[in-house]
Amino acid sequence: MTIHDRPAADPILSDDDVAAFERDGFLTIDALADPDEVDVLRSGYDELFARTEGFADSDRLDLAPGGERPVLPQIVNPERYLPRLVEGSAYANARRVALQLLGDDMVAMGNHAINKPAGDGAPTPWHQDEAYWDPNFDHTAISIWVALQDVDESNGCMVFVPGSHRSAVRPHRLIHPDAHGLRLADDRDPPAAVACPLTAGGATVHAGRTLHYAGPNRTDHPRRAVIFAFARPAVRRSPAHDYTWQRPEWFAPTAQTIDHRRELG
Repeated sequence: MTIHDRPAADPILSDDDVAAFERDGFLTIDALADPDEVDVLRSGYDELFARTEGFADSDRLDLAPGGERPVLPQIVNPERYLPRLVEGSAYANARRVALQLLGDDMVAMGNHAINKPAGDGAPTPWHQDEAYWDPNFDHTAISIWVALQDVDESNGCMVFVPGSHRSAVRPHRLIHPDAHGLRLADDRDPPAAVACPLTAGGATVHAGRTLHYAGPNRTDHPRRAVIFAFARPAVRRSPAHDYTWQRPEWFAPTAQTIDHRRELG
């Protein structure tokens, strides 16, 4: 039985999967979306990244600016512009995984899509997702990274450091002075990294503090990925975390952003 044949009430992850996630801070899922849905999502994804207008402020950006053209473009809240991203089985299955890993108080967070253009798509440097998040809170969250084509180390599959989710958030810095993207302040590659190749429709799941990286795209085709994020309700802390690399405007939600979060539930 495949993931797509299981009744909606059945768990997607086995007990061993859950234990592996708790131990390593990441896991892989062979097929979160079936081939037909991958084709539909890939077509919409390409149309979305071909657009240059019609995006809300900060919903389209380059994580590593500085060149003649974007080499690591990202669209935040892509479901605003491509609603079918969250209407099919991929998102429904992602929610089922999140419920297993986070529990019944799980809430949806903002989604995003990252593109690595053919031939010169930039690497996504080593980082922890929580380094981006509001330092006034403690967070328990996961990201579910869905490949819309086969991925391996030639085009930028995900790479993780097992067990790194049990450490504190490490010092980060901006990729570029004008960038939104972050990288570890220590530029050395972490030891014991594990690459996670996937076939189209497969996914990785990682925790907010898991160290991860995705290499450059050296192939003749773009590398497409959609990331669904989920969390337990954040817990306010005092004093706040000291994340000196962050920019204050990252945590000033607009009325439009607040309404969009309500739509996601």
